[in-house]
This record gives sequence, C-alpha cells and structure tokens, in this order.
Amino acid sequence: MGRPVASLHRMAEDRWNIDDIIEADRKAAAYRELPVTIGMELVYGPTHTKGVVTAFTAGQRVMLEDRWGQLHEFKPRDGLFLHKGKRVALVAGEVQPKAARQTASGSVDPGSIRAGRARASRIWVEGIHDAELIEKVWGDDLRVESIVVEPLHGADGLPARVAEFRPGPHRRLGVLLDHLVAGSKEARIAAVAANPNVLVAGHPYVDIWQAIKPAAAGIVAWPVVPRGIPWKAGILDALGRTEEAGVFWRWLLSRVGSYRDVETPLVNAVEQLIDFVTVPA
Repeated sequence: MGRPVASLHRMAEDRWNIDDIIEADRKAAAYRELPVTIGMELVYGPTHTKGVVTAFTAGQRVMLEDRWGQLHEFKPRDGLFLHKGKRVALVAGEVQPKAARQTASGSVDPGSIRAGRARASRIWVEGIHDAELIEKVWGDDLRVESIVVEPLHGADGLPARVAEFRPGPHRRLGVLLDHLVAGSKEARIAAVAANPNVLVAGHPYVDIWQAIKPAAAGIVAWPVVPRGIPWKAGILDALGRTEEAGVFWRWLLSRVGSYRDVETPLVNAVEQLIDFVTVPA
C-alpha cells in the first residue's frame, strides 16, 4: 500500500480566508507561469505546506511530499502556490524527470555548492556535538543560505553573549538549546536573552545524543540516568559501552543518515532557526 494522503488538506481552501482566495482569482492572470517538474519545491499558501512535487496533472492535482514523507494533494489553482517566495500559476513542464535527489535535511539537492560570503546572522548551538549533528543533516541548507553555526560551549553565559553580539534586523541570531522545557534552567536563560532579533528554540532532550532516534543507535530507548550521575557517563554505563564519550559520539553520528534519524522536535527547532536568520529584514 502507498503512503496515506493527508485528506484534510483537500479542504484547505475552505479554511483559508475567502477574501484571499477571491484576491488570488482576481490576480491569477498576472502570475508568472511555472512549468512544474517532479522534485520541484513548492509551498501551498493556505496551509503553508512545504514539499517537493511527486505528481502533477495540469488543472487537476498536484501532490507534495513534505520532509516527514507525508503526501499532500491539492488542486493547482493559480496564485495559491509559491515558488521561491513568489505566487505562481502552475503549468505542465516539458520534461518530467523521475525524481530529484534530496539532501539529508529533506530539501531538494541543489547540486555542487560552494558557500557564499557568510551572512552577519548566526546560529549558535551549545556544543561541538550539536554543531556536528546540525552539519551532518542541514549542512547543504546552511551553505546555500551562507549561515555559520557556532558552538557556545555551554548556555550559562548566553545573555551576555547576545548583548556582545548586538543583534539587529540585518544581524539576526538563532540559538538552539538542549532541554528547553518549562521551568528548566535553559528556559530561564532563554527568557533573559529575549530580543526581537533573537530566536531561542530548542528540544526537550537532556543532551543532543538523545535527539538521535534510539533506532538509529540500535537500541529500543535511551536509558534513564539517575540524578547526580553525569548524563553521558551514565548513558555509556547503561549501554555497556567502554569507550570514551568522544569515541562513542563518532560512532553515533555515523549512524545518522538524514533528518529521519533525528527526533521531530529537533527538526522543527532547526528549521525554525534557519528560517528566522534568513528572512529578509
């Protein structure tokens, strides 16, 4: 059986503001025609659904696959789809290749990439392991957007570091924190660091190791480490691993092939941060 289609999206236009749909119809003739090819990345405006085209029939349907592998079917009405931020009218392309290769993050592979001049904006993460996992999964996206990821080596000094960075509309800062849950130390730090040009996002896991799905590590679940025991040391003991933490991490990172091997809260947080630091001022 094939993957289920998100049928709720078929009624998305009914949920969207009817004035927006009327406006889209009024302006349809002015939209640039876009020949659709399989693997092209589009955004469906009413629900902000982003995905790659897996099937297209002019005037009848367009099927998008999001980065979680979920299929979404829509009617290809002019002006309701965006390509590279611009509303378009979808038309049949001359060539329909079988598929476009995806990067580890699920984006369409742009081919050989050389990073451009780095933006003034930055993404900060807590440590080297965080930075290495982000590079493994989102490295291509970061090079396309010319975004540099820098390790903080701990979150305790974040408010002072933010003030020193001097964020602004053209110098945005995204921060990824471990264990960002209500009442945690990290949540208090994030509140102090609040700034219109700073986005602090995070995941609920104690350490970035735990943001990798247990199945990728060949285990059923990550062990629970009692309070008072260093988390990484406790994990290694519980798993019966005798190597040093750095050696285990190299092995664990090698088990990550794409975003499918990491937990959804981390995927969502990183995507939010990349979007935040790349939005034009």
